[in-house]
Amino acid sequence: MTPDRFRQTTDVSRETVEKLVIYQRLLEKWQAKINLVSATTLPDIWLRHFLDSWQVLPTLGDASTIADLGAGAGFPGLVIAICAPAKTVHLIESDARKCAFQIEVARETGAKIQIHNRRAEAMAGDLQVAAVTARALAPLDKLLPLAVPLLAVDGLCTFLKGATYKAELTQAESAWHMRVSAVASLTEPDAAVLTLRDIKAK
Repeated sequence: MTPDRFRQTTDVSRETVEKLVIYQRLLEKWQAKINLVSATTLPDIWLRHFLDSWQVLPTLGDASTIADLGAGAGFPGLVIAICAPAKTVHLIESDARKCAFQIEVARETGAKIQIHNRRAEAMAGDLQVAAVTARALAPLDKLLPLAVPLLAVDGLCTFLKGATYKAELTQAESAWHMRVSAVASLTEPDAAVLTLRDIKAK
């Protein structure tokens, strides 16, 4: 996928694409020093990382505050912040080197983010958001105890999940009540974007 194809698919502005080009350049530069993403995905960053992250946006609705757990190289949270600048995005990441990368991307792109160099479980009680997201962090039954304490009333979770998402849902539903919607992934066969609402422990 090229930047032009990304713009046609997502209908973002040219300015947004220019910021993502900066993001790409920085990711390739920093990847040589620290392991931010799988090296095999770098040649297809616009599909594997940018479009993969962007597809969370339609599931967020009017949620104006978002927390991205285990934000790593900024996927999906930093992409959301660049593509939807009206939203307030909190990036939660325990690795200080990855936080330094996030700071550099935000500085060069003007993305409005708040970075928390902490473990996700340490954020309970310190942050309330309308939506929590995560990508490739943990199975659903491990994610929910991290995410739910951060949710405001009527908040939602939206997670990028791979081909095992149905099994993860079955496991999580043994301990949690929730209303689930799944949208097929734009970037990976058999994967999905899961949106969970009305989440309560059993």
